[in-house]
Amino acid sequence: MHIGLVGLGKMGGNMRTRMRNAGLTVVGYDRDPDLADVDSLEALVAALPDDAPKVVWVMVPHGEPTHQTVAALGDLLGDGDVVVDGGNSRWTDDQLHAEHLSGKGVAFVDCGVSGGVWGLENGYALMCGGPDDAVAKVQPAFDALKPEEGGFVHAGKKAGAGHFAKMVHNGIEYAMMQAYAEGWELLEAVDFVDSVPEVFDSWRSGTVIRSWLLDLLSAALEEDTHLDALRGYADDSGEGRWTVEAAIENAVPLHVIASSLFARFTSRQDDSPAMKAVAAMRNQFGGHAVHSAPPPGGDRS
Repeated sequence: MHIGLVGLGKMGGNMRTRMRNAGLTVVGYDRDPDLADVDSLEALVAALPDDAPKVVWVMVPHGEPTHQTVAALGDLLGDGDVVVDGGNSRWTDDQLHAEHLSGKGVAFVDCGVSGGVWGLENGYALMCGGPDDAVAKVQPAFDALKPEEGGFVHAGKKAGAGHFAKMVHNGIEYAMMQAYAEGWELLEAVDFVDSVPEVFDSWRSGTVIRSWLLDLLSAALEEDTHLDALRGYADDSGEGRWTVEAAIENAVPLHVIASSLFARFTSRQDDSPAMKAVAAMRNQFGGHAVHSAPPPGGDRS
């Protein structure tokens, strides 16, 4: 199989290598010429054989970069060709892209990809959406990228099914990470557990909470016992927000996932405005002690 790949960053570059290792011919384009095989989208499409449907896989940031790339490919590809969006796009964008490309005779497949920097070695979990015939044209690439066993699902025939499944996956990931993090903080808070890293390491075998995330946290604690080198600040990719928004739209209660998202927002506050109000109310009704704010420019430690 010949396939074009747009975006050769941490994920895309490793995906190119894994597909090539499986015997696929991959032509890659990236704005960084040191990473690219060709110097433009036009050259990428021209490099793909004309005697078979052309498949181009897009791995660029969601939002405007993906919109622009998909639109440009729609002008370059033709009847029977396929565009795959493997980035972290919102499922509603997939529906727009599918509609736009269908008017040009080009099929669209959305594919949520999970595996991070370990995907090159372990394979990627793939969740795709799109019509059967379009998915079949991409199947050799899916087979090359996925783990040896499992790891692939055609989540639905409608555009957006794959990215919606990946979004829910990431929402669950948020919640699992938050639970491990809170457990770690409680263990750190007491003075009679001698080795928190050893406790986490012991959980990796035989327990019902063992997981790859637990393996990764255990490895991090092995390197930095109290995580002193890190600041307690966590970004969110956007998919946690989309998961909560979808829950609201469908009246599905997501107590834990929503809480884990809000915990990330809390991590970005040097001094919580809401907790100031809580402290003020406790002082007003019960005379509870309050902590004065430092003077402007003062030490908050």
